[in-house]
Amino acid sequence: MYSTLISADEFAQHLTDPDFLPIDCRFDLANPTAGEEAYRLEHVPGAVYAHLDRDLSAPITATSGRHPLPDPDRFADTLSRWGITSMTQVIAYDADNSAHAARLWWMLRWMGHRKVAVLDGGLKAWKQAGLPLTAEIPRRSASKFEANPDRHMWLDADQLTSKLADGWRLLDARASERFAGKVEPIDAVAGHVPGAVNHPLSSNLDTNARFLSADELRRRYEASQGGVDDARTVAMCGSGVTACHLLLAMEIAGKSGARLYAGSWSEWIRDPARPKAIGDSG
Repeated sequence: MYSTLISADEFAQHLTDPDFLPIDCRFDLANPTAGEEAYRLEHVPGAVYAHLDRDLSAPITATSGRHPLPDPDRFADTLSRWGITSMTQVIAYDADNSAHAARLWWMLRWMGHRKVAVLDGGLKAWKQAGLPLTAEIPRRSASKFEANPDRHMWLDADQLTSKLADGWRLLDARASERFAGKVEPIDAVAGHVPGAVNHPLSSNLDTNARFLSADELRRRYEASQGGVDDARTVAMCGSGVTACHLLLAMEIAGKSGARLYAGSWSEWIRDPARPKAIGDSG
């Protein structure tokens, strides 16, 4: 079973295994149709497409962030449509840095499915290895996915506020400029949650957009956590998507138990009464 990462060469050995299902998660916030259009041109053989807005998120509401978690029953229906069962080894991938693939990785674990891994380096690594691509859309037989969602894996805004007051550590995956409030290209308000520590997702990766070694990831997270236990650590970002990249990196590093602030910054700022901070520190 693969439960964190799989290399392109490793996955290629299982490409014809009917129990292995690649899922293409390519997405562009600036052009929400681009990922699916790219998938229709070429993708890993056998891959189905997961649209961030349509498949991996619920509709936005007046109080939610930009990518609310879907209702578990609705997401289970999506997984059933893709033919996923308890026997299915899911391989999630995106273009290169795994920012969107990690969202699917975390969501499947949230639903109780542990046989899910991310293709390290994404489609870029697959192409660099000279492995096959196709434009053929697979025909999948529907299944009945048995969901067992774990509500303890994520926090809402009120829970986060309570945990921070109790000394929990909040890691923010956004780029340092956004964390500091120097730029804000997406959300209506700049800054970060007071007390948060910036841990950009880019710090998980090497120059080829592949994850660093478990030892190096562990060192970096221990520094950002400042002695706080993994089980008292929370990851956030702009909308609860790229924060999953931090949770995947921590799992690779053997640091299990951290939680997701699902609504993240785009939800936090919906309430004007919630405090905001500007600058490089928490």
